[in-house]
Amino acid sequence: MLENINDENILFIDIETVSMLPSFSLLPEKLKYLWNKKAEKLKVADETADELFSKAGIYAEFGKIICISCGFLKTSDKATYFRIKSFYGDSEKEILNGFNNLLDSSFNKSDNLLCAHNGKEFDYPYISRRTLINGLKLPKILNIAGKKPWEISHLDTMELWKFGDYKSYTSLDLLSTIFNIPTPKDDIDGSMVGEVYWKDKDIERIVTYCQKDVLTVAQLYLRYKGKPLIEKKNVIIV
Repeated sequence: MLENINDENILFIDIETVSMLPSFSLLPEKLKYLWNKKAEKLKVADETADELFSKAGIYAEFGKIICISCGFLKTSDKATYFRIKSFYGDSEKEILNGFNNLLDSSFNKSDNLLCAHNGKEFDYPYISRRTLINGLKLPKILNIAGKKPWEISHLDTMELWKFGDYKSYTSLDLLSTIFNIPTPKDDIDGSMVGEVYWKDKDIERIVTYCQKDVLTVAQLYLRYKGKPLIEKKNVIIV
């Protein structure tokens, strides 16, 4: 299937999310009650709902998006370039507005595709849910209601690696390692994003991390196709 795809029609994406508020104690009472119910299914040993709230960012109902990084490939006779743009900040609605407008203006054709790692389980549904929660209209490429599987324009580098095997999750870090994809030394990892955002208030650090991941997704896709990797000098951040 991949050999039939025009690489320049793909928008590669990655998102970073955090809990909707910095601590459990700040939640409205109804949401405290609902998080308590969810925490009952998540907790290990004597963990409390308050302690578990640090993981709330992975659930669209209790989290919010603070960064969406996206990039696309452009190939000339001499090299392959990768342009990256990030939408980020404290206003999730502004982030989604900017990103969704990009999708509707530039990635709205039938041959356009989105590509993310574990995107079908996380990035695509999370963006879609938070879009609706913020009272915004779903962009065409994310509005999959009623579509047949082959009509959905979503690629997932983790799903492509499964080859029909659904027994386990394979991280982007592991795949980039075994495919010899060079990545910068990680400053943070996903488990640290909430603390860096709420405590350190260092959104730029998170954006850099997100951009690194979206580049790695594109590099992994190229490895799957047996193509040369993008050289560092050909990565353009706008």
